[in-house]
Amino acid sequence: MENERAIPDEKRPADEDTKRRAVVADAQEANTNEHTLTVKQALKAYPWALFWTLACSMSIIMEGYDNILITSFFGFPTFKRTFGQYYAEREDWEIPGPWQSALSSGPVAGSILGAFLNGFIIHRHGFRFAFMLGLTMMIGFVFISFFGRTVEIQTLGQVFIPWGMFATIGPAYASEICPLAFRPYLTAYVNVCFAIGQFISAGVIQSLVDRTDEWAYRIPFALQWIWPAPLLCISWFMPESPWWLVQNGRYKEAERSVERFMASFAKPKAAKVVAMMIHTNQIEQEMQSGTSYLDCFRGTDRRRTEIACTVFAGQILCGAPLAFSATYFFQQAGLSTENSYKIGLAGTAIAFLGTTASWLLMARFDRRSIYLFGMAFMSICLLIIGLLDLTIRKQTIANAQSALCIVWLLAFSLSAGPIGWTVPAEVSSTRLRSKTICLARNTYYICQISSNIIQPYMLNPTEWNWQGRTGFFWFGFSSLTFLWAFFRMAETKGRTYEELDILFAAKVPTRQFSRCDISPQQGE
Repeated sequence: MENERAIPDEKRPADEDTKRRAVVADAQEANTNEHTLTVKQALKAYPWALFWTLACSMSIIMEGYDNILITSFFGFPTFKRTFGQYYAEREDWEIPGPWQSALSSGPVAGSILGAFLNGFIIHRHGFRFAFMLGLTMMIGFVFISFFGRTVEIQTLGQVFIPWGMFATIGPAYASEICPLAFRPYLTAYVNVCFAIGQFISAGVIQSLVDRTDEWAYRIPFALQWIWPAPLLCISWFMPESPWWLVQNGRYKEAERSVERFMASFAKPKAAKVVAMMIHTNQIEQEMQSGTSYLDCFRGTDRRRTEIACTVFAGQILCGAPLAFSATYFFQQAGLSTENSYKIGLAGTAIAFLGTTASWLLMARFDRRSIYLFGMAFMSICLLIIGLLDLTIRKQTIANAQSALCIVWLLAFSLSAGPIGWTVPAEVSSTRLRSKTICLARNTYYICQISSNIIQPYMLNPTEWNWQGRTGFFWFGFSSLTFLWAFFRMAETKGRTYEELDILFAAKVPTRQFSRCDISPQQGE
């Protein structure tokens, strides 16, 4: 302190300017290094970033598992007899339409609350604390579903499980700890985890479809306890996001955190990586100082929030409620229960392979093109599903509609599925990332809860009984999403967070994002 007082006041601005120039120089060097690193080099330099991203994103497997579990139960004989009503005219048991809507919307309602609160929790306590809290809550609330004996208790149990916390932590954490070279693949890996969870869920349901006791549905619920305990143990050693530490002024801790993600030979560069984070944070503070949810809708962040929210919502608006309730749709289209679940299982396997293959597409093509072509193709599939239902109902028509649902799943897994996770994580500003992703994911959940209310009515034979004509409904929304993406979706491929800040601040038109050059001096 005495030395600091001894420095003449007129020298302090010069010292501060020197420090700032040093930070900018280090930031530019780190920025250049980000662009020159190949995927192979990045994996060698940041092996622990890969490990911790994979570990954190594994929690998404649980949400993918539950995402189709409840809707798959709608066609499950034992579940229908336990929680449904008998319809004499059909000589069969069915879960009534209102309760189908409640059961499928319950977890979404809980996810909305979880995601919204997660924005505050991450901002105040960081990613590690939020992740451990979500896992602890998960372990406790699964008990409600496991022991629930009425449809009301089952609905309540689904509401309390905090899926929204995992779905927002996974992509945000991956985007903050991974280098540019393999960041898109690790954020898209979240969609792989969804596909893995859905595949496991479909396999479990298929193996238990002939079981007649209460364990037919209790075993699938009990399997939800497999993931939280080991992940909770691993998360104790989980490094905090260096971006979060920088935003809280903890620069030395941020440097140590970056070093924990690096191989030994790369650790000398950690200080310059942190300098890039500090410089980016300073740029964003100069543009917009706030970090509240309201700040997501102010200035240049309004456009970024719009893109993040709409791209995420596109995962629903493209027709997912129809395709992901495929087992029930197949039954209403005329296939047997056994064949419906077998095709559903095959569909989830194809979704997994498609998401994995999407990494090759992202390496070759930009995000916007993949999203546009995928949305257009899915729209065509939905239109054909609807048109087929206008013909005379035959078994061949049911088979064709089922095949189109599988083709739709492949297209989704190659485009809107992975891109829907990658773009929101990339397009948001670093100071508002957790809140932007929470808002985007909640936009997805609001669309999902709306679709969960009406989708059962469209397919349920005791309600509207639209069957394949449901394709027309989702064709309309899918087409509108395509039009929005064409005019509003900005390209984020190959851009660092500092470069995206500059592009959005300059209000670069949508279709010029990929072609716009940024000189190093623009970031000063």
